[in-house]
Amino acid sequence: MVTIELEPPDWPGHLAGQHLDVRLTAEDGYTAERSYSIASAPGEPLAITVERLENGEVSPYLTDELRAGDQLELRGPIGGYFVWEPTDDGPLMLLAGGSGVVPLRSMLRHRLRAGSDVPARLLYSSRTLPDVIYRGELDHYGDGVQVICTLTRSQPPGWTGYSGRVNPAMLAQAVWPASQHPLAFVCGPTSFVETVGENLIGLGYPPKRVRTERFGGT
Repeated sequence: MVTIELEPPDWPGHLAGQHLDVRLTAEDGYTAERSYSIASAPGEPLAITVERLENGEVSPYLTDELRAGDQLELRGPIGGYFVWEPTDDGPLMLLAGGSGVVPLRSMLRHRLRAGSDVPARLLYSSRTLPDVIYRGELDHYGDGVQVICTLTRSQPPGWTGYSGRVNPAMLAQAVWPASQHPLAFVCGPTSFVETVGENLIGLGYPPKRVRTERFGGT
């Protein structure tokens, strides 16, 4: 997992939760394009966090071969639905599966930079503790932000957090009650997003207060 800072000319700025497309063109003219969530907050240097996929067409180049000064073809920012602003009402409820935490990190950083006092909570599902992206950063957001992790494959000795996949019982304990009118953002693999989204609605969240973004998987 690599976080890459980009310096595109005439970048118009972005909102927390948006993404961009990266396009690579080989010497023979073959092109490959992939979409990446923006990891940085508005006003920060533009950054993406890339997970290396063994058989990927773009991620191996970005994580192994890209060097400072290399040029990339970008398109963006993209998206206007899965975005958060400090002026949005209600507590902020973030739910991430794996690298789905990337756009949610942008939201948390935006909250911090804006000096917002909106209560925020992140429920993060990861395979193991070493797989938790931005682990050191997530431990230091301070007052008003609660980070809750569940580890699905293995837990270190003395682990006191949740274990296993996110399920209705876990959500009932971990998320803001629907009575507090939270705004939820759910990002991760398709199966994670669909399950969590349905369960939040089952807990009383209005569908319009549950925003989802998914990537790949089944």
